[in-house]
Amino acid sequence: MSSERLIYLPLGGAGEIGMNAYVYGYGAPEQERLIVVDLGVAFPDMDGSPGVDLILPDIAWLAERRDRIDGVFITHAHEDHVGAVSHTYEQLGAPIYARPFTANIARRKMVERGHPDDAVTVVAGWPDQVDAGPFKVGFLPMSHSIPESAALVIDTPEGRVIHSGDFKLDETPLVGEPFDPDLWAEVSKDGVKALICDSTNVFSPNPGRSEASVGPEIEKLVRAHDTGIVVATTFASNVARVKTLAEAGDRAGRSIVLLGRAMRRMIEASIETGVLKDFPSVISPEDARNIPRENLMLLVTGSQGERRAASAQLANGKYMGLELKEGDLFLFSSKTIPGNERGVIRIMNQLSEKGVDVVDDSSGLYHVSGHANLPDLERLQEIVNPQVVVPMHGEHRHLREHVKLTEGKGRTGVLAVNGMMIELSGNAPRVVEYIETGRTYLDGSVQIGALDGVVRDRIRMALNGHVTVTLILDEEDEPLGDPWCETMGIAETGRSKAAVVEVLEADLSQFLGRADAKTLRDDSNLEEALRRVVRKTAQDEIGKKPEVTVVISRMH
Repeated sequence: MSSERLIYLPLGGAGEIGMNAYVYGYGAPEQERLIVVDLGVAFPDMDGSPGVDLILPDIAWLAERRDRIDGVFITHAHEDHVGAVSHTYEQLGAPIYARPFTANIARRKMVERGHPDDAVTVVAGWPDQVDAGPFKVGFLPMSHSIPESAALVIDTPEGRVIHSGDFKLDETPLVGEPFDPDLWAEVSKDGVKALICDSTNVFSPNPGRSEASVGPEIEKLVRAHDTGIVVATTFASNVARVKTLAEAGDRAGRSIVLLGRAMRRMIEASIETGVLKDFPSVISPEDARNIPRENLMLLVTGSQGERRAASAQLANGKYMGLELKEGDLFLFSSKTIPGNERGVIRIMNQLSEKGVDVVDDSSGLYHVSGHANLPDLERLQEIVNPQVVVPMHGEHRHLREHVKLTEGKGRTGVLAVNGMMIELSGNAPRVVEYIETGRTYLDGSVQIGALDGVVRDRIRMALNGHVTVTLILDEEDEPLGDPWCETMGIAETGRSKAAVVEVLEADLSQFLGRADAKTLRDDSNLEEALRRVVRKTAQDEIGKKPEVTVVISRMH
């Protein structure tokens, strides 16, 4: 039996949607040469990660083996696939490969963080391949909700592996390449060892709809509205949809305004790299102020309720000198990602209060998903006919359902979540190791570990408030005056109807009056005792145990 093996290891994106990071390796155990597929981010929320800017996969395992990494391959330019490249570059130092549009986005990220943009190499689509150690990697065009998405064809000494990336089977995607079943059949005809496959929409029972089906409905809606401004929001990266919206407005005789940095950046990158042609001409927000409202269409960021994006700003009041009023129309040409409902509904209600008519995609007319539904997954398996299917890009329930679908078709399915190293060599894939995985946080300008306690402390303070106790002791280790307290995030009066600060200070003074000399001499014991007093008193007064910081100063 060969001592060399082919391995697959998800570090993010398997068991969750977002933060994709996958590793393939070939060689003797613990000497494998490695390639990385995608380095993405997830986005924080106030409940679980308050104050955090971005959530990144924990790449400690990879960083320890950086001398064995032969390349990082990015399938497409969505943030959950490319967002971490610049944050992990120092730790990994490996060359990054991407198609032109994705490379344009990746380079901008590298430059923003002071890294060389030539670390990103532009690669053409299939049949071109990149040699990376024992692997040959090619970018196989695939339709998705962003231009120039690609599956990866990974040729290994053990056979061909196809990593689907995010995809849908759209033969009329309007922007980017259509799905080409003949090309996929050609690539798969000599046998595919494993298909590592997107699972996002495995629970959607109907075949996916084409991007081309959305245009006529949007145009009908825009034409029918002839009183005020029409505003539409969608994912900025869905360049085909942005173009569809712009063309609908243009044909209805409206001038187009792009609002939001991400929207402008994506359109610029699309034009620079040639994936977007014939985009209607746009005007600046300044010029828009001088145009009658019924002749304007705004395309804005913030379809997921993001607080700082253009949608939220318009809902709150003015943005770039433009203001929405009664008689205007606001279209959400997007699906609300689970977890974002509260922010989106808040914006819808704020718009409603202004008298703006809000249209969302509950009718199914104004948005189509960028991911393959169940019949599409079945169709891709039929075309590729892999020996093994390993679902990825999904929560646990998605992966499990995808394995069931696979096994129902008589193929081998493998349920692999983050940290499970799967050996794909031989005829029976198996779990060979469990790697500790997790997440790190970009918190301001520094990266911190999820287990460092920073975010946990922040959540505790948010839930329970904070008390600072200050105590001065003289040369005899006796209190110099009474201790005093400062509070944050705590009610001013409690159960006894007195000021909480005064009750805390009185109980602390009483405790110090009873404390023995040994306790007063020992800072750590004294700190702990004072902390306990504060927490007990606060519990009695306000029903909460706050976080407590004790500052002891000694006069020596």
